[in-house]
Amino acid sequence: MIFIDLENKLPTDADLPAHIRWKHDDWRAWLAESARLVGELDKLNAAGQTDERNDLIDKYSGHWGKLKPWLLALSNGKCWFTEARDIASYIDVEHFRPKKSARNIKGPKRDGYWWLAFEYMNFRIACTVPNRKKSTWFPLRYGSQHSTYGYRCEGDEIPYFLDPTNAHDVTLLSFDEEGKAVPAPGIPRWEYVRVKRTVERLKLTEHQALAEERRKVWQNTTKLISKYQQALLDMRTSAAARERAKAAARDIASLTKPDAELSAVAKWCIRLCNDQQLLRLLG
Repeated sequence: MIFIDLENKLPTDADLPAHIRWKHDDWRAWLAESARLVGELDKLNAAGQTDERNDLIDKYSGHWGKLKPWLLALSNGKCWFTEARDIASYIDVEHFRPKKSARNIKGPKRDGYWWLAFEYMNFRIACTVPNRKKSTWFPLRYGSQHSTYGYRCEGDEIPYFLDPTNAHDVTLLSFDEEGKAVPAPGIPRWEYVRVKRTVERLKLTEHQALAEERRKVWQNTTKLISKYQQALLDMRTSAAARERAKAAARDIASLTKPDAELSAVAKWCIRLCNDQQLLRLLG
């Protein structure tokens, strides 16, 4: 999982490639259309026409689909949950808070967050595996506030699932040498439970191909770390070791770049070495 600064990286951002960047007028038009659609949903919901409301969401799925190139650009084409490109199959736009109905850990389904169906801050990029497995699940901690259209309090909800647009949540998920997604060391009990629930529900460990690719990244990073550390020792007596250290450092750094697939795995491999020289390579 990688942090996505969704709030501050709009489609109009000058740093985006020209073929993806939106004109300000086009972005305002997209937002206006979103507001219009939510107004239509509100009318149907007020009339008790839930099926018609949900049909309207489906009918205009192309509206949020227009943002897919921008959302993909924010992660260099990687799934925000797995940090894979095509390992975990097709990538699509996912709604973090389910739009039609929502399921908690126990009890019946509750109404979904339909008013967020066209809210870009509720969009995430997800591979097929986490997207399908998550489905309508959105469990909240026992006693948590529950947002409704009449009482909008998403910021007060306490969800189980980790959110890639939350910089704190991203720090809670670590990896091991077998390619498994695991809780980061030393985190509080509640955060530990959140990680376990996210990993289990989104199948972040059970997908064999994904776990195998993570294991390969870990092994590759470990080998490069050994080369780097040995080169640093050899520098005391060998001038050629400087070039070996430089090359190993460059290769390690490349594994942790934003555009590198599964870069979070390489970063955790480095962090868990607890070597200050290596940590400086992370910037």
